Amino acid sequence: MKVAVIGSGGREHALALKISESEMLKKLYIIPGNPGTAQIGENVNLDINNNAEILNFCNEKEIDLVVIGPEQQLVNGLADELRANDILVFGPDSAASEIEAHKTFAKNLMISAGVPTAKYIEFNLSMYDKANDFIKQKKYPCVIKADGLAAGKGVVICNNAEEAEAALKSFFIDRIFGKSGDKILIEEFLEGEEVSVFAISDGNNFICLPASQDHKRIGDNDTGKNTGGMGAYAPAPVVTTQLLNEISIKIIAPTLQALKAESKPFIGCLYAGLILTSDGVKVIEFNCRFGDPETQAVLPLLKGDFLKLLYSAAEGNLDKDSIQYNAGSAVCVVAASLGYPGQYQKGLEIFGLDEIPESTIVFHAGTKEDNGKILTNGGRVLAVTSVLEENDLQKAKKLAYEALDKIHFTNMYYRRDIADKAIK
Repeated sequence: MKVAVIGSGGREHALALKISESEMLKKLYIIPGNPGTAQIGENVNLDINNNAEILNFCNEKEIDLVVIGPEQQLVNGLADELRANDILVFGPDSAASEIEAHKTFAKNLMISAGVPTAKYIEFNLSMYDKANDFIKQKKYPCVIKADGLAAGKGVVICNNAEEAEAALKSFFIDRIFGKSGDKILIEEFLEGEEVSVFAISDGNNFICLPASQDHKRIGDNDTGKNTGGMGAYAPAPVVTTQLLNEISIKIIAPTLQALKAESKPFIGCLYAGLILTSDGVKVIEFNCRFGDPETQAVLPLLKGDFLKLLYSAAEGNLDKDSIQYNAGSAVCVVAASLGYPGQYQKGLEIFGLDEIPESTIVFHAGTKEDNGKILTNGGRVLAVTSVLEENDLQKAKKLAYEALDKIHFTNMYYRRDIADKAIK
């Protein structure tokens, strides 16, 4: 089978690596890929925002399955274009991708389906004054979110009215998220432990992968700005088998049914960002694709044929027995460039990548190759993931940080508390 993975980040490196283990695989292309994916398949430098260019490549190479990693290409209708030309795709079409593209759509869908989530009120660009009046009377803390795509950074937790006013100004006046911030949601703040669950769906049936926990804030102990994710671990011990079953019944199943009822069947990975509150589990957000960096922690814990799982979902005939959890554990720590998620330097040489032990995988996230040297090329540079065959997060954490000690680039920054919540 010839497979093309779309994307260039750590998530796509993890997807490509897992797909490369399949006996079904004949040839693997990664578009455009990175120096890490170049070790396991063929990188192809195409414009992933040009649907026609991707389609032409798939026809020319007789691609059997396309796996789309990033949300923007799903929202842009790449899956629609490929399916219209009889190419199998793992990833939802643009209509089903609305569950991530517009948070107001997701909220309305959840309310109609009876899926538990935070209470909210929405405001658009013309309602700046009304929104300002509203936050002066609000209970704090609260959460302000951009309605549209914002690379995981469009969420601000406000502890008081002053912080909320500053956030509101940044969305509506400074336009830091452009059109994605034309509409905002002001939500109640939910307290509890956050977890991520991936559901692989063929539009009718689904299977949940082991739960993980992401670390969104830039600083230790969940301080500072929101990022795309500074690390993750799996499995999340707070999600018991019983709780995962409850999440499947009360959240995943009704959401997928509601999408299907709106003629938007979801084929791909539905990512549920959840919070375990004193009132039970609730949805913080849905994404229309695998999460980054959770993918780098979850996929190494799967045994079986991952490509078979994705192909069967794309075909509309999900093979739930194609993969199983291997009873192990993984801790993924993101090595970032100092300054991220703000301004940061690129083009810095990375050292020590050849000194990593076998128990650890280094997923390339924001890197490039130049004359045989690997250089930084993004805010999140590497996702260093330790993988154990036993469920021992304390040991997995130790191994991940030991591997990080071997890697160096100027102004390298990473959190030091990944997986501590689980270990405690």
